[in-house]
Amino acid sequence: MSDHKTLTETIALRNHEPAPLYQQVKQGIITLIRSGQWLPRQRVPSESELVTELGVSRMTINRALRELTSEGFLLRLQGVGTFVAEMKAFTPMLEVHNIADEIASRGHLHASNVLFLRAERASASDARALGLAPGATLFHSQIIHFENQVPVQLEDRQVNPQIAPDYLQQDFTKMTPHAWLSKVAPLSAGEHVVEAVKASEEERQLLQITAAEPCLQIQRRTWHQQTVVTCARLLYPGGRYKMFGRFQTSS
Repeated sequence: MSDHKTLTETIALRNHEPAPLYQQVKQGIITLIRSGQWLPRQRVPSESELVTELGVSRMTINRALRELTSEGFLLRLQGVGTFVAEMKAFTPMLEVHNIADEIASRGHLHASNVLFLRAERASASDARALGLAPGATLFHSQIIHFENQVPVQLEDRQVNPQIAPDYLQQDFTKMTPHAWLSKVAPLSAGEHVVEAVKASEEERQLLQITAAEPCLQIQRRTWHQQTVVTCARLLYPGGRYKMFGRFQTSS
C-alpha cells in the first residue's frame, strides 16, 4: 500500500486548473510510478480508498484507473486489486514523435550514436519513394538510439536533399533527425507500415538482442506540403517496446 501522505502531496488536485480532475489524478499516479515511489507489482489503493483520500467522485477515479490500465501503467485483476505494471517503453502508433522526447517523458536519458551520415545515389525504388529521378543524390543516415544506455531503436533514414540540403552538416548526437527536419520542413502528412520482422545479424549486434528475439519495424514516409521529405525504417527490439494508440469515434 502506498504512503497516503505521499499520495496527497503528489496528487494535489486543483479545481481551477484547466485539466479535468481525472487527468490530474492520472498524472499524479504516473509521477508516483516514474519516480519509483510506486514500484512494479506493488498493489495500489483501491477505488474507494482513492475516492476517500482525494475527495473526488468514484467516476473520476474509475476513469483515471481505466485509462492508466489501457496505457500500460497499471494492471487490474478482478477480485484481487490493482497493481503497478511491469513497464515496457511504448511508442505512439498513429503519431510521429521525436524519440528523444519520448524517452525524456519517461524520466530517462536519451543518447545516440551516428553509424554513418552520407550522400548516395538513389536506386530506382528509393528514388520512387522520395520522388527523385533514378540515380539522383539522396542523403542516408543510420543512427542507434539509447535509453539509459540500452539500445532501443535503430533508425535508417533517407532524406530528400532538395528539401534538406544541409542535412549532412548536422550533429545528430545533439538533435535527432526528426527534430531537425521538423524545423526545416514541418510535417504535412505521413504514412506508417508496421510489421514484426527478424533483425539481421548486424542489426542484432547493434541492438544487443539474440537471434530468437523478434523486432518491431516501422517504415515511415513523411511529406512537407506536396513533397516527400524522408523515408525512415525504425527497428525496435520487440522485448523492449510496445505500440500504443488511441482513437475516438465520431458518435
